[in-house]
Amino acid sequence: MQDKVVIVTGATDGIGRATAKALAARGARIVAVGRNPEKGEAVASELRASAGNDAVTFLPADLSRQGDVRSLAATIAERHDRLDVLVNNAGGLFATRKVSADGIEMTLALNHLAYFLLTNLLLEQLRATPGARIVNVASAAHAGEALDFDDLQLTRRYNGWTAYRRSKLCNLLFTYELARRIGEAGPTVNALHPGFVSSHLGQGRSDNSALWRTVATLVFRFTGAVTPEKGARTSILLATSPELAGVTGQYFVPDVTGKNGPRGRPASSSAVSRDPEGAARLWDLSAALTSL
Repeated sequence: MQDKVVIVTGATDGIGRATAKALAARGARIVAVGRNPEKGEAVASELRASAGNDAVTFLPADLSRQGDVRSLAATIAERHDRLDVLVNNAGGLFATRKVSADGIEMTLALNHLAYFLLTNLLLEQLRATPGARIVNVASAAHAGEALDFDDLQLTRRYNGWTAYRRSKLCNLLFTYELARRIGEAGPTVNALHPGFVSSHLGQGRSDNSALWRTVATLVFRFTGAVTPEKGARTSILLATSPELAGVTGQYFVPDVTGKNGPRGRPASSSAVSRDPEGAARLWDLSAALTSL
């Protein structure tokens, strides 16, 4: 990974931070993306020191805001003439229904449309970089869910967990559709389930109530959730493994059997997530919502 340019969204906490730290230690030029400038700069400084790698920078962006996503993509294109890896990791879980600055239900805006828009805006740069990879952090929570295309933003009946699960289904539909559209020319694009990880999901956002954040903290603490470092292993694998060069349109999960140690393994996501008609329909709706 020496001198390869790697973008990691949601890099100030949890899996994103662990991913950025591990790749910085391997010599990558890390662009860490997060909402909070003060926290982001502190994290970037810590990563530079711990990895002995001065090529770690921070770019602020609230990825629920499409204007921020567009500004971020423009800055990346201006500062870097290549882009080797894009790790779409940022996400959130919202107890009550909220809308983004663009008037879009917040879970859909942050967890799916940010992936969709940022990737498409950086796609030309990724295509121009030999061996480039796109890594989308999804979740096994998608299983058993289906999208309501007539109410994609859950205006009629909102449930935070349902919204989250459907956003993770969107991540997979997007991954498979993007892989189909790119074909063999590259970059590769794969998705993953990180495992049940003790992260700040649902805890760190002030727009969730104090009670919700406390309950989320207790759930992670007492249900056997793995550390962010363990949760990041499959993201790191997809970003770095020479064995996965050219592998695209796949879904990976942690290998809980232990046969492959920390390595992930390919798995089958739900039948709904693999429906090409649903994926194409979601793509068209996403393009309309992001004015692409």
